[in-house]
Amino acid sequence: MTDKPKLGYIGLGLMGRPMCLRLLAAGFEVTVWNRSRDKLAPVVEKGAKAAASPAEVARAADIIMMCVTDQRAAEEVLFGPNGVSQGETKNKLLVDFSSIAPTSARDFAKRLEKLGTGMIDAPVSGGTAGAEKGSLAIMAGGKAKHIERVRPVVMHLAQRFTRMGDSGAGQVTKLCNQVIVGSLFPVIAEAIRLAEAAGVDARALPEALKGGFADSLPLQIFGARMAARNFEPPLSTNAIMLKDLENAASVAKEYGLPLPMTGAAAERYRMLIAQGRGQADPAVLVELLAEDRGSAA
Repeated sequence: MTDKPKLGYIGLGLMGRPMCLRLLAAGFEVTVWNRSRDKLAPVVEKGAKAAASPAEVARAADIIMMCVTDQRAAEEVLFGPNGVSQGETKNKLLVDFSSIAPTSARDFAKRLEKLGTGMIDAPVSGGTAGAEKGSLAIMAGGKAKHIERVRPVVMHLAQRFTRMGDSGAGQVTKLCNQVIVGSLFPVIAEAIRLAEAAGVDARALPEALKGGFADSLPLQIFGARMAARNFEPPLSTNAIMLKDLENAASVAKEYGLPLPMTGAAAERYRMLIAQGRGQADPAVLVELLAEDRGSAA
C-alpha cells in the first residue's frame, strides 16, 4: 500500500532473517543488504530487493532497520565506506535491533542526528522463535517522537515495544536482560546435570517445574535442549552471550558496581570459546559441566 513507509533491513542473521520475513509478509517494501550475500536469497525469494551497499539501502528506505553482531560491525555499516551515512540521510529513521554497548549507541545517535537521521537503539529479547512469531520484547532508547513514528512497523515484530529513555537506554535494558539470561543458562545446566547424576529423568524437569517459581522460558527451551543434548540449530551463541555480559560489566564498572554472578557466568562462556565452541548454542554448557566432573574424578 502506498501509505506504508519503505523499509530497509541490514543484517540477515539468526534474528534479522525472520524479522525481515515478517515485514515482507505484512506487505512492506523492503530493501536488504547483508555482508554475506548468500544470506539474501531467502528474503529476496519472498520479495525483498537486494542492495549493493548500506548506502543504497539508505537511499531506498524511509526507515532503516539493522541487526548486526556488535558495535564494530554497526559502526562499519553506519559510517564506513558505502555505509548508511553515505546514502540519503535527511528525515530518515534508523532502528538498531543489534545488542551493542550503550556508549556506542549514544555516540552513533549523535553522529547520525547531525546528518538528519534519527536513531533508536532497540535491542530485542525472545530469540529466533520470538522473531518468527512476532512476539519479541523490544526495549527502546531514543526520542519519543521517533519511537512513535516507527511503532506501527515494529509492532509487526513484537508483543511489547517499550521506550526506556533517551539514546542508550534500550541497550542498558537489554544488558539487564542478558545479566539475567546469561547467568541463568549455567544454573539451568547445573540443575539438568544434578538430575542426571541422581538418576532423575532430566527431560521431564522443565515440565515438572512448569508454573512454579523456578519456571522460565530459558528453562522450558534451553533446559529441554540441554537434557536432550539437542544443540542444533543454535538459538543463540556463546560468543554473543559473552559479548553482552562483558558490555554489562563495562557499564557496571562506570558506576563502581560489582556483578559477581555475571562475572562467574562470563567465565563459563570464555571456557567454551577457548574450546572453539564460540558459535555453539549456550545449551552446550551442560557438556562443560560433564567435562568438569570428569576432570575432578
